[in-house]
Amino acid sequence: MKIWVDADACPKVIRETLIRASERTGIECIFVANHPIPLPQRNTIRFVQVSQGFDIADDEIALRIEANDLVITSDIPLADEVITKGGQALSSRGELFTKDNIKARLNVRDFMDTMRSSGVQTGGPSALSQTDRRDFANALDKILARAPK
Repeated sequence: MKIWVDADACPKVIRETLIRASERTGIECIFVANHPIPLPQRNTIRFVQVSQGFDIADDEIALRIEANDLVITSDIPLADEVITKGGQALSSRGELFTKDNIKARLNVRDFMDTMRSSGVQTGGPSALSQTDRRDFANALDKILARAPK
């Protein structure tokens, strides 16, 4: 198992949680972004910089993941692709995307995209709360506890 991070939009506090988890478990954590991200020099931490462009980091992650890898992303189409390839996808708010919920999430995403395209102001996501941080850490711990050693 590897942890892949869609790092372009990953909050710093989530990045820090992932680094600590990687150090604790020895599971490799790869951050993928189109701009440099400050990361500590560790054997289990890697960074892959991709070129600028729409969904380039997502495409790189989708290309590289293998079954049982974990991807940290809030990008619903990427999460769908991860699940299709046998991986796991977890949002930075601690929501585990599954075969049972991903299609509904895609439908909501597409509906909101249509609304925005027609000029409706939908606003962005709320700031990451303490509850979101706790939910993420708890979900990550559960996944890593079940990871093959």
